[in-house]
Amino acid sequence: MKHYGRDAFIRDTGVSRETSDRLQAYADLLLTWNAKINLVGKSTAEDVWHRHLLDSAQLFPLIPKEARMLLDLGSGAGFPGLVLAIMGVPGVHLADSDQRKCSFLREAARVTGTAVTVHAKRVEDIPAFPADIITARALAPLGELLGWAEVFLTPTSRCLFLKGQNVEVELTNAHQIWRMDVTQTPSLTDPRASVLCIQEVSRVPTPLRAN
Repeated sequence: MKHYGRDAFIRDTGVSRETSDRLQAYADLLLTWNAKINLVGKSTAEDVWHRHLLDSAQLFPLIPKEARMLLDLGSGAGFPGLVLAIMGVPGVHLADSDQRKCSFLREAARVTGTAVTVHAKRVEDIPAFPADIITARALAPLGELLGWAEVFLTPTSRCLFLKGQNVEVELTNAHQIWRMDVTQTPSLTDPRASVLCIQEVSRVPTPLRAN
């Protein structure tokens, strides 16, 4: 593929020049820190605007304008949560148990002038709050993600998960435990990947055992 850079990102997402400036500052910081701690793979770092920034930004149109709280599970280097916050999503919470990655997230938020809340702890240890949107990228199988998300879900919450080529297996397994309304769309950045938009999540009732 021809090199994908900032101008192509602006073309495909419609972000302002000011927002792209902030994303450029984020990308530059990421590459600097990546030499010290493993934030992204070296091969994907060479294509950060496509493999990471656009991959994250493709969720932006799926977030309702009235959404006021977003929880990003396993934020790592900030994908997709920090990208979405830079693009204008309010109330973004970034959760990761890796202290060094959380240090990067705080510095990236400072450098880009982005208001986010960083939780440097396991998702299970974060006090529950109602999240309108829950996101995750390359973190865990779908059934596990829903288990972590459960305490943050409201009747109107929407989960947006970036999934790879095993998505059908993950959906089959998750349906054994979870009821959900799922919309699956192809990823803009990888023909083998998908974006799952999940709503109306509840557990499948456990059958009562006869005495």
